[in-house]
Amino acid sequence: MIVRILHLHRRAVLVGLLAVVTAASYGFAATNTVPASRAGDGSAAVSGFTVTNVHYNLDPINPQQLASVTFSISPSVPAGGTVRISTNGGATWSPPCGTGATITCTTTANVASVTGLRVVAGQ
Repeated sequence: MIVRILHLHRRAVLVGLLAVVTAASYGFAATNTVPASRAGDGSAAVSGFTVTNVHYNLDPINPQQLASVTFSISPSVPAGGTVRISTNGGATWSPPCGTGATITCTTTANVASVTGLRVVAGQ
């Protein structure tokens, strides 16, 4: 009989403790506020840029290095856009180059390592 009373007492303590934890977690969850926000999905056509008039400018001190690459881009890249170049197949990229219709990107690529020009531009 005493064992049964102890068992019931343990069960009552466990149920009480569970009730306290549940109430406390509900209280914490009830204080969370999430501001109103929006989410959505959509699609639009992505058109490319045309790059012309490419000029590789050698470093005047070390002509085995490029100093910069200048080119025309159409349509012009608006303010807030980004242009970067890679001269080695995308292994390394220049810092952001600027915006407009004529772009000059600085680079320190070794002329012998140039395998092509890759231009990435975005509005």
